[in-house]
Amino acid sequence: MSGGVYLIQDGDQLVEMSERPYDSEALLQELIERYPNLLAVEQATGSRSTLRQWLIVKRLGSLPMEDVGATDWALNHLFLDRQAIPTLVDVKRDSDQRPHREIVGQMLDYAANAVVYWPVESILAQFEANCRRYNRDPEQILEEFLGPDIDEEQFWQQVKTNLQAGKIRLIFVADQIEPEMQRVVEFLNKQVDPAEVLAVEVKQYISQQEGLRTLVSKVIGQTAEAQQRKAGTTRERRQWDEASFLAEYEARYGEDDAAMIKKIYDWIQARPDLQLQWATGDSYGGFAARLAAAQPAELFFAGIDGTLQVSSDVYAVLPPFNHQSEWYELRNRFSSIGLALPINPSERRYPKFQLSALPNTEAIEPVLSTFEWVIDQLAKA
Repeated sequence: MSGGVYLIQDGDQLVEMSERPYDSEALLQELIERYPNLLAVEQATGSRSTLRQWLIVKRLGSLPMEDVGATDWALNHLFLDRQAIPTLVDVKRDSDQRPHREIVGQMLDYAANAVVYWPVESILAQFEANCRRYNRDPEQILEEFLGPDIDEEQFWQQVKTNLQAGKIRLIFVADQIEPEMQRVVEFLNKQVDPAEVLAVEVKQYISQQEGLRTLVSKVIGQTAEAQQRKAGTTRERRQWDEASFLAEYEARYGEDDAAMIKKIYDWIQARPDLQLQWATGDSYGGFAARLAAAQPAELFFAGIDGTLQVSSDVYAVLPPFNHQSEWYELRNRFSSIGLALPINPSERRYPKFQLSALPNTEAIEPVLSTFEWVIDQLAKA
């Protein structure tokens, strides 16, 4: 930052503030935890912009991701904003000698795996544990953050939806953001969507005579071009139908994969015991196969992202799969087609696989046969 920083105290005394490095990286991390508004990220509110508000979930920890065999994904802070967007924060001092490509790569590696393997129940449990750490009531903290008119269950459901859609935010915090790092952040934030990548420079200024301290935040990467693109994406809710979905699918993945998804689509349409339900949006669009019963339940979801996904919590409450032996049978059958249900049915998981991993159109037959078996078991219960 060029120029000087000055405070005017009582009596019109001008106090000059001098930039000073932080004594430790831990101090900067603590400041972000205690004063998250230092992140200073704006959001559009009508015709003006306001600063986002933050709910801290966890500081300085790792998250187990058994599916990828890793339990040491270091994370400085995890926040949620009022739009339920998970925000991963990495805090480093300028004295950190690692190359910026290593710092960025580590964050992207973590984020990519968190989106796939990070259940919302884990985020909720960590938020509650963090509240207990400070002898605070999680429900009260959440109500104060959201306000009395926001449904808490709906908020956590939106966290889940944002994770599944890859709608997350990555923030790199340092006392000085080098030009090379700034260029990387601005480039990434223009390219990735719906995720957001930002850097925040938090400088410290000290007055030796008066014992005063001032913190000055500067957000990097939130350019007007990037904001306009992401705001436009947020407003747009694409409504799919058969023609538009199959055309887009073929454009993205090729003729063979489009034939495969068409086979799944036709299978649903041909069954009177199933309903097809479209989802909206560019990032999480697709169609679900739902039971046409008194209590409709989603069998699977086929997404424009090229995946087929199931929700373990849906099956865990459906007879006969709400019994242990039948749950294990379901788990074994799903495992044979590449869908890994948890051992414990109370553990929510959303296993999926890429349809492009199947060698040909005929390879979808075992998948559909498995769901035919599911439908038969549900009808017998």
